[in-house]
Amino acid sequence: MALDRLDALETRIRDLVKLVQELKRKNVLLEEELKTTRQRLVAQDDMNSRWEKERMDIRTRIEKVMNEMELLECVEDPKEVAID
Repeated sequence: MALDRLDALETRIRDLVKLVQELKRKNVLLEEELKTTRQRLVAQDDMNSRWEKERMDIRTRIEKVMNEMELLECVEDPKEVAID
């Protein structure tokens, strides 16, 4: 009877050791995945920052061109030319 209990305890301990080993292995995989995901997020944030800067540069250039066009419209008022 005591040996049966000892065998059962030994089996449970082996199962627990296997479970702990499996959980450690999964934890390593999840940490690697998390690291990779964080790196991708940093890269995406950098790209978003570059796109935002480029968008602002384009906006500034377009506004400058539109202002120049407005100046042209003001300068191009029709003037009468006298023919003698």
